[in-house]
Amino acid sequence: MADEIKKEAAETSKSKPEKAKKEAAKKDSAKKNGGKKSGEKKPNIFVRMGKAIAKFFKDEKGECKKIVWPDRKTVLKSSLVVIVTVVILGVVIWLVDTGLSEGVRALINLAEKVGSESEPTTAAAGAIVSGLLGI
Repeated sequence: MADEIKKEAAETSKSKPEKAKKEAAKKDSAKKNGGKKSGEKKPNIFVRMGKAIAKFFKDEKGECKKIVWPDRKTVLKSSLVVIVTVVILGVVIWLVDTGLSEGVRALINLAEKVGSESEPTTAAAGAIVSGLLGI
């Protein structure tokens, strides 16, 4: 296309150089404006919006045609993997929660035991640490 424009410009420039320059300038400005003439206005916002919405749904329909659904066997295998993973993580979280709860309960019982003996604070802290470490 660019070659054709150059040829036309060269032919017309031989006969009428000023007219050829004007035509070439018009073609260049038409290229820059997306093929529209310089005096044309954009369509109404609602017209452009309607065209954009129609294009969106057309593109979306094309994308939906590209979807490949897995077969039954693949879905069952994937579902089984997800269920097993959820069960394993649930058990791990339950064990951590139970362990932390028992640890806090042990600390509370140890603090009550040490507090009832009315020892000084430093001795109580030492008893807690020795109780935890099993010394």
